[in-house]
Parts: sequence; structure tokens; C-alpha cells
Amino acid sequence: MFDDKTRCVVLVGVQWGDEGKGKITDVLAEQATLVARYQGGANAGHTVLVDEGEFILHLIPSGALYPDVRCILGNGVVIDPKTLIDEIEMLKSRGVDIEDRLGVSRRAHLVLPYHKQLDGAKEAAKGAGKIGTTKRGIGPAYRDKISRNGLRVCDLADQDYCWRVVREGAAAANAILDYYGVEERADSEAVMSSLTALTPRILALGTDSGAEIRDELARGGNVLLEGAQGSLLDVDHGTYPFVTSSTTTAGGAAAGVGIGPTLIDEVLGVVKAYTTRVGAGPFPTELEGDEADRLRNLGAEFGATTGRPRRPGWFDGVVVRHAAGVNGLTGLAVTKLDVLDSFDEVLLGVGYQLDGVATANFPERAADIERVRPVYEKEAGWKADTGSCRSWDELPEAARHYLRRIETVAEVPIRLVSVGSARSQIIRVG
Repeated sequence: MFDDKTRCVVLVGVQWGDEGKGKITDVLAEQATLVARYQGGANAGHTVLVDEGEFILHLIPSGALYPDVRCILGNGVVIDPKTLIDEIEMLKSRGVDIEDRLGVSRRAHLVLPYHKQLDGAKEAAKGAGKIGTTKRGIGPAYRDKISRNGLRVCDLADQDYCWRVVREGAAAANAILDYYGVEERADSEAVMSSLTALTPRILALGTDSGAEIRDELARGGNVLLEGAQGSLLDVDHGTYPFVTSSTTTAGGAAAGVGIGPTLIDEVLGVVKAYTTRVGAGPFPTELEGDEADRLRNLGAEFGATTGRPRRPGWFDGVVVRHAAGVNGLTGLAVTKLDVLDSFDEVLLGVGYQLDGVATANFPERAADIERVRPVYEKEAGWKADTGSCRSWDELPEAARHYLRRIETVAEVPIRLVSVGSARSQIIRVG
């Protein structure tokens, strides 16, 4: 993926998240010198399987498992200080010393305890209209950021300023909690106590993410920019309002780490060979009943952060084509092809019918997406083990045909195919 002409690669999810970005980041990080995360918070969960076992990372980039890779959390990420330190300690306990090669943008905003309280209260108040938040405080933290009431990493150096922001934030949170009828209250003193204890370690991690990345590229290093969630959860281009609170698409990568977009050379989209979604929201190719259970169990489709069962469905070409356009994808990494090994036939969504009219475009309104009916192609199953395949030619003919149809429908070439959870189970195409 990296060469003399490709120094900066953005990795994005192409569906509703959980596409296997952690594994692809881990594979590409072997060639990278720096990996930076550009948006989201601890609501994301990247699972990486290596010889030492399974690692589930919520904030720290997946490149952490390579001892010579510098890892950075960009200014577009919202940082839960306790979660970050806990994750550092978890890695340390398993033999991965990350603290000396981890940087956190001093411009990154903090997730505070009252953000989590607000997240849970608001979600509970929605009742049947829940959007499926992980209740990690991400949305309220971004709200404070945009309304200019947030607390940043750099602000930790000024305790008086922190106190003022926390007092005002806790008071505002308590008014909202009262409105929702929640008895629990935000405690500014408790917030400051926990924050003060963590401040020295957080400040020690502080960096200018943009300056670091620009310097790394200038001296010939390879930079991987890692997104969280998926393109259909983007606050602008996803299934609004059933979305996350940040820009998950490639356009957010430059702003989220502090570089210009002209420094980006490639945009690689990660997509499952089928589709899943966690939480509420429209999902045109969703399966139900025994068929859904079969796909969910074969793919071990349970959230890395929450443990929630994911909603499975067939591959949706309209979704992927939409994501390819808004991201400017230059290639695809297809994951979990092996999950489909036992199916007699596989369905591939190639279009939609909306009120009986064919449409090749992804609708803007969630209500319209709920009403579309997918148009499927039936593809022959390959009924063979792909997990042992290590080259394109070793894949069964029917599997190769299915992948070529994905390329055609998505209008993006496939660069990588994953046929298992191990690092070695990656096929490079072309």
C-alpha cells in the first residue's frame, strides 16, 4: 500500500462501522511509521488478533501493537481521560509499552463524567425513538465543543480555567438532567478530583498532531490516518439522525489531525463481504429470523465496545457506492469473506426500489431509506474453505466472481481481501 508515491493513506469504514478496520489498520501499520486516529471517541471498538491474543482497543490506534510505530490521537478525537489511561495500563499489562510513543493532540476535547450522564439520560428519554448511542458521552462532548463550552487537553495546564469550565458544564448538565427527570446529579468537585489526578499523565502525552504528521511525511515516513465507525454514520452523509456526532468520512481526516487534504495520497475503504449495523436506524438489506442468526453467529457479530448483537444483512451496493463517492475511495479492503463459505447462494444488493421506482442513489431521508426495497442479484455460493487461501488464484472461482461483482457495483477496485482474523489471512489483489 505504501510506496514512493503513497506516503499518507486514510482508512475509512464504508458501511455502518464494525467492518474490520482494526485488523486492516494493524496489517497496514506494519509498513507505517505513524498511525493517527482522526475522529470519534471511546464509543469505537477495534479488535485485533495477533499471536499474543486478542486486543480490543477503544481509543488508542491499532498500530499500537507494532513497537516502532508512533501513535497519535488527533484533535478531532474526543478523549475520555480515564478510559485512555486504563487502556494504556491494559496494554502495558500485556507487554505492550505504548506511553512513550503515544501522542494526544493538545487541541483534542475531553469527555467528562457529566457528558456520559447526559448521554444516558437523553437516550432513555427518547423511548422508542432511541438512536442506539453507546452512552459513552461522545455526542454531548462534541456538542460542548461546537457550542464553545468544551475543555481541551491543553486547558489542563490551567486549573483555574478548568474549574470554571467544569462548574459551568456541571450546572448546565444538572439543568438538563432535571428536565429529563433524572435524580442523579453531576458533581463538579468529583469531576475535578478525578481530572486533577490524571492531568500529569495526560499533559505529558500532549502534542501538535498536525505538526508531527507534516514532519513525518517531510522526512519520508509513512502515515496511516485511521477513522472510527463507518461512512453511513457520518453526521452529514449518513442515515441522519441515526448517526454519530463526527465526520467519519475521509474529508474529516485532514481536519481531524491538522493537515491539508493535499497531503493525502490514498483513501482505502474497509467493507464487509456482507453488511451489519449496531443500534437503531434504517437498514435496507437487513435479514431476520434464522437467516440473521446464522450470519450473526458465523461472523461473531457482537459489538467490541458494548457486546450488543449486530444486525446482519446482505451486501448493499448502493450503500457502498454512496460511501465511495463521499470518501473518494481509491480502493477497497473486503473483510470476512470466509463467513460466507458455507452458504449455498449469496445475495448482492445492486439497487433500490422506492415506491416502485428504481433508484441507484442513496436517499437523504431516513424515512425514505426505511421504505426502499433492495434489488438483489443471486450469486452462487462457493461451499469451500477460504480461510487457508493466501492468493487471489487460490480463492474458489465463485468467490472471485462475487468479489468482482462487488468491484463493479461499488465502482472501486479491491486491493485487499481478508479471509480470517489472523494477520496472515490477508490476500493482496493486483
